[in-house]
Amino acid sequence: MLQYAVAPRGDDMDKDRTLRGYNPEEVNQFLDKVIVQVEDMIKKGKEKDAKLLSLMKENNHLQGKLEQYERMQESLKETLVMAQKTSEQVKQSALKESDMIITDAKRNANRIVNEALLKAEKTEDEAMMLRRNIKVFKKRLRTLIEEQLEMVDEIETIEL
Repeated sequence: MLQYAVAPRGDDMDKDRTLRGYNPEEVNQFLDKVIVQVEDMIKKGKEKDAKLLSLMKENNHLQGKLEQYERMQESLKETLVMAQKTSEQVKQSALKESDMIITDAKRNANRIVNEALLKAEKTEDEAMMLRRNIKVFKKRLRTLIEEQLEMVDEIETIEL
């Protein structure tokens, strides 16, 4: 219970009134200060809550972006691995194709050389045959000329 101390009556009646030894005006001023401080603390708490909520939203947004970048990074890694595999396959394919081209070129070169050797051999055979024919022709011509000379000699002997 609240009790008031009774002060002497007069003009200062309100100033002297106290509650258990406390001045109600001072108490009200103190309470006003406390109310202002509590309201200020509540306001600051709400501001901090709003700021914290904003930071949490920003954190969630950044977390989403981070996850997106991590997915992109993983996708890029997979793409790089695929590109390396494809590059390796293309390289192997090119090596096989070059080996096939070289093998075909060697085969064609051998065929061309063999054909050239056969033509050269055939030409040599033809040349040898021509030489023989020339020898035979020369022999026949010589024989013919000798026969003609003998005939001329015989004609000379007959006239005389």
